[in-house]
Amino acid sequence: MPIDVTQPYDDGNVFAKILRGEIPAKRVYEDDHVLAFNDINPLSPTHILVIPKGAYVSWDDFSERGSEAEISAFVRATGKIAREAGLVEPGYRLLANVGGDSGQEVPHLHVHIFAGRPLGPMLAR
Repeated sequence: MPIDVTQPYDDGNVFAKILRGEIPAKRVYEDDHVLAFNDINPLSPTHILVIPKGAYVSWDDFSERGSEAEISAFVRATGKIAREAGLVEPGYRLLANVGGDSGQEVPHLHVHIFAGRPLGPMLAR
């Protein structure tokens, strides 16, 4: 169900539980500010979720409140994960949904890395 990103951070969301170790996840990367793990319901052969460890609802929230260190770490980690997974060639897609109209379902900022097959057009026509 799409979420309202104007609401306060909900520390009961699934990604907060993964960060606390309450729900298992197949981790592919972790540092002081970032966690990345394989999606449990992948939409492409490679489907990795990258999340900041801080309590941010969306990209908008993160870009407004995140520290320079958190933002830099998140952007650099996303690129590093793609490079280390061998996704730069033939290519990959990054997707960050923000709010109900985009279909954001988890109220914790996350970027999807999709790869492993031709992904088609950006949006359905």
